Amino acid sequence: MKTYIEQASQNIRLQEGTQVIEQLLLECYLKPGISTKELARKTLLPTPVAAAIKRELIKAGALVQDRGVRCTAEGFAWIEREWGYRGLDHFLYHDLLDETKWTEGLKDMLVILEEIFALRPSVDVQIDQSKCTPETSLRRAILCLKQHALIGKKILCVGDDDLVSVSIGLLLQRLFSDRGHTATQVDVLDMDERFLNYIETIAKEWGLQIQGHRLDLREPLPESLHGKYDCFFTDPPYTLQGMSLFVSRGLQALKREKGLPIFLSFAHKPPAVMLAMQREFVRMGLTVSANFPQFNAYEGAEMIANRSQMFILRTTDQSKPEYPEKFTDALYTGEVKQTLRTYRCKQCSRDVQVGIHGELATIEQLKNEGCSGCGHDTFEMVAKKLDFKEGDNPSDHKAD
Repeated sequence: MKTYIEQASQNIRLQEGTQVIEQLLLECYLKPGISTKELARKTLLPTPVAAAIKRELIKAGALVQDRGVRCTAEGFAWIEREWGYRGLDHFLYHDLLDETKWTEGLKDMLVILEEIFALRPSVDVQIDQSKCTPETSLRRAILCLKQHALIGKKILCVGDDDLVSVSIGLLLQRLFSDRGHTATQVDVLDMDERFLNYIETIAKEWGLQIQGHRLDLREPLPESLHGKYDCFFTDPPYTLQGMSLFVSRGLQALKREKGLPIFLSFAHKPPAVMLAMQREFVRMGLTVSANFPQFNAYEGAEMIANRSQMFILRTTDQSKPEYPEKFTDALYTGEVKQTLRTYRCKQCSRDVQVGIHGELATIEQLKNEGCSGCGHDTFEMVAKKLDFKEGDNPSDHKAD
């Protein structure tokens, strides 16, 4: 039997994908009597397109035009049953959407998170870990809620030293006070067993549905995790290749659908690096849906002025990972600084040395400027070695 979404989408060709139909139906559930114009604003659609979707959902039996647009009894029950909204605290939900109210409504939850975060493992700077504040972790979970990517979804954290999985789990417990909500799945990928073990301990103590998977993201993503998730969070190493790798692994894990959100935290960078970064998004077939400067706050991360930005990216029908296989390039900031790497242009096979003592300092610069021979901007790394200055003691450098 076709779902309401499938019935509506079969008669409408939407470039945005079925996600926007889901969002429109959900807006009618959350705000009965909503106007068509407001539906258009909420979904960022032209009013005629929103009206066309509304008509198809009415024909499917999910909606009715009655003092605005609202769900039928059958549509209401279907959303609660199939999408896991039964038992939702609607008053708290709407408060959380208001930037001025959410901290007051979750004040006691922040106290709990502060206690949990105080006992988390110390960061390993060699793999570019940093500690975000409890409030930042919770803000990420609420951002997921605002994007309709939380309740009833399969969520992946690609690296989770920021304990976003824990914040999501505790937030769901507040939204569903009877603790009967089981429709949301949260998984964590991380190479650091200390954080995986700590998250598992907190999950057991608080009854949170979180599953951890130990994985060095330089290794290929297991087939069992491909195409399963509705969204993912990542706060990768602040190198271009680190960002591309972590997003690539998350992309492999996402369902093959248009319009799925990716929550990417990344340091504020100079314009040239930001341009190179956005070229990486284009290579991976992703669009930038939103950007929030200084969204994330960190403890003691002076190198990035204790702040980083949050991107919301969206998948398209051209989305694909930049790095689908094993990753062999320098990844973390320390590795990038300590190695001299040779990249080969995929168009003309010209070799370029990249590193502090190379022709260019970073891969970001190389991709931004392009090959000096043909102008192409796609390269593969073919060699690397430790980069020593004259007078250096090799024992002072870490091997890869």
